[in-house]
Amino acid sequence: MKTTKQRTFFVVTMLTWLLLIPGVHAGVLEDFDGNPKAISDYSGKGKWLIVMIWASDCHVCNQEAHAYVDFHFAHSDEDAQVLGITIDGHAKKAEAEKFIERHKINFPNLIGEPAAVADLFSQLTGAYFAGTPAFLFYDPKGELRAQQLGAVPTELIEDFIKQQVTVTK
Repeated sequence: MKTTKQRTFFVVTMLTWLLLIPGVHAGVLEDFDGNPKAISDYSGKGKWLIVMIWASDCHVCNQEAHAYVDFHFAHSDEDAQVLGITIDGHAKKAEAEKFIERHKINFPNLIGEPAAVADLFSQLTGAYFAGTPAFLFYDPKGELRAQQLGAVPTELIEDFIKQQVTVTK
């Protein structure tokens, strides 16, 4: 018979291993049709992946959305694409859909509950999630290269990608 301490160690160990398996976070995120998704479904496809975490009631997100639409349009056929993740959750799904429509967002978007997305951000980055917008930057191989809380001008994203490409050559 296992002791409580042994059972606790086993459960913690198993949960830790699950967090390291790519795609295991799929239950945290869904597309707008309700299909489970993970960031790994979009990363590692030979292009940079810029993950924009947003909320429909975020003033900065509403101000900056057009810039990321333009960025995605300019880069998606070549070197980078954008993936949106809203923290609106199911309670505010209709508002999230209006945000996408209002800003004519042309890149894929996923939805998750606020606490779950914040926890995912913290697990991936080791940093505290302080709100939206927030960004994750994945290289073409699917490795997380950087994170940023707050708006990031798309010119800086382009410079970052150019700098990283130069460093790896």
